[in-house]
Amino acid sequence: MTGKRYLTPEQLQGFENYKYSAQDTSPLSNYVMHPFWNTVVKICPRWIAPNVLTFVGFLFTVANFVLLAVYDYNYYASSDDSPGDQYPPIPSWVWLACAFNHFMAHTLDGIDGKQARRTGTSGPLGELFDHGLDSWTTFFIPACTWSVFGRMDYSITPLRFYFVLWNVITCFYTSHWEKYLTGILFLPWGYDVSQVLIFVIYFVTGICGQDIWKFEIVGGVSSGVMFEFMMYAGSLGTSLPMSFWNIYKSYRDQSGKMLGCGEALRPLLTPLVFFIVATVWVEASASDIVNSDPRMFLFTVGTIFANINCRLIVSQMSNTQCELLNWLLVPLTACVAIIIIFPSLEMATLIIMSGVAAVAHIHYGIYVVQQMCEHFHILCFTIKDRAE
Repeated sequence: MTGKRYLTPEQLQGFENYKYSAQDTSPLSNYVMHPFWNTVVKICPRWIAPNVLTFVGFLFTVANFVLLAVYDYNYYASSDDSPGDQYPPIPSWVWLACAFNHFMAHTLDGIDGKQARRTGTSGPLGELFDHGLDSWTTFFIPACTWSVFGRMDYSITPLRFYFVLWNVITCFYTSHWEKYLTGILFLPWGYDVSQVLIFVIYFVTGICGQDIWKFEIVGGVSSGVMFEFMMYAGSLGTSLPMSFWNIYKSYRDQSGKMLGCGEALRPLLTPLVFFIVATVWVEASASDIVNSDPRMFLFTVGTIFANINCRLIVSQMSNTQCELLNWLLVPLTACVAIIIIFPSLEMATLIIMSGVAAVAHIHYGIYVVQQMCEHFHILCFTIKDRAE
């Protein structure tokens, strides 16, 4: 294979010794979703590679983002108080398409591992491929859901959604930091609940229209604010405390990797610096970028995060030291300096940064997969039916 080699020999060796370890105690997952997925996977032909299911599921999620970008680029379409008349409501069929796409994405994500086990193709590439795409999906799903409520009446502002997004990606990153320290992936209860809830929201919106979410509960709290509260409550109330508790237990019982304080906290430096730099951009923006083009700015944040998280997953699975700082922070910091010195260049700077982030992340993903395939002598999207 020619081209960039992102994985070191040490990391490739670490992948050879990797064993998957996860705990899923969610009642919804164990008593509803897994029985459903166990049935669905039986109708999936054995010649279909698990990574095909994973990738197609990811594409369903991306399709929702693209579809809503066409009909609601600025997040005004669901708002009655939108400026002017150039933001017509999103057609009902779009919401029904989003419901279908979301259902398919969740289902395919649920059966890919089962397909790997029934075809005898389980391995580190499948998990890396799955969780790597999940790192990007963590941005796409909330970015799509926000369109249901809009950015004006009965909802939250782009700035508040910016922090909601950080809340979501922080929870996702923490779960993999938790595995980096404990060696076990503790699947949060809230994940499947949120996926089912989002499907219901899309479906109900498609049947009844987005006006069904224009209401207030006790104390004048709007539906959008209630959704915001649920997002924070799910993370700050359950996911993050459980992650910290599991990390504490691993040190108390000496069941984890027992890294020293510096090494244990090393993975947190990049996301912390990233949050500071991105937030400085938001605050220093002369054009109020998070309000003038929230979709592109949030896409840039989500894409850089996905790359950061993927690199943590590689280190966690290969049992190697994670990087100290992600290189994408360098051009991001340069962008912040440019928009401060040359405010008129902000939009062009954002377009370039979003393109750099997307191309860099896709390039990283492609070549990491190629390296893994070459090392393990396998194909990413092709398997042979073991029954033959």
